[in-house]
Amino acid sequence: MLGKFSISQDLYLPQFDCKTDVDDVHSVAAVATVLADPRFADVRFHAVAGAYGTQEGLYVPANEVFEAAFGENWSDAHSDYQHALDEVMVLVVSTLENGGSIWIADAGQSDFSADIVRNVKSKLPDINTNERINVVQHSNWNEEVTAPENLAYVKANTDYHKIPDGNAVGNGTPGFKDDIMADWRGAISKPELRKVWEMALAVGNKYNGQEGRYNNTAIANGGLDFSDVSETCWIFGFDHLKDAAAFFQEFSQ
Repeated sequence: MLGKFSISQDLYLPQFDCKTDVDDVHSVAAVATVLADPRFADVRFHAVAGAYGTQEGLYVPANEVFEAAFGENWSDAHSDYQHALDEVMVLVVSTLENGGSIWIADAGQSDFSADIVRNVKSKLPDINTNERINVVQHSNWNEEVTAPENLAYVKANTDYHKIPDGNAVGNGTPGFKDDIMADWRGAISKPELRKVWEMALAVGNKYNGQEGRYNNTAIANGGLDFSDVSETCWIFGFDHLKDAAAFFQEFSQ
């Protein structure tokens, strides 16, 4: 076990909305940092980009960051929702049929998660999704811009965990939003991972507040915001970490 996660059986699905806040791009780099840790070498995962809900505004295109972070282990729900869902379902069905559980970190809204659950109900009607599918959410706003019927469906048909907001320090989960840039360069030595962070910072700076997108003040001030990764830390037993500095100390190389 790694926290609540069975390495031998379970599947981890980090799902990012990327609309319209660029914090998701920083979060992609932080998740890649977690997965690069030797303790995570055998963790099965698949990321999803474009898992957004009803919010208005423009998408943050960051395919190059997803590719650098996750290789082939990600799907683009923004460009082809059904194809992304089909790709994820192959992994979900295989995991459930082999006795594992699903752990979804909703770094965004829960609409895509709702469709995963609907598909499981259809394909594997004997699976108790309330026991085998876990959805972790940290943000009130993410809940508010999930289609109400989808949020209600996910809450009723999964083991739904609403944890304290990852934007704040000292509330029971890590706070990963700060106007000051944590010393990630001092912690990360792998060239490929440094490249992910450089790309994520560049994309974040390029699109932050642009063309009506949300203006993330921490990022505008030169800091970091990977608040969505509080969910990942909660799943894997690192919810004791205080802030970004503690994160990079824990996952330094």
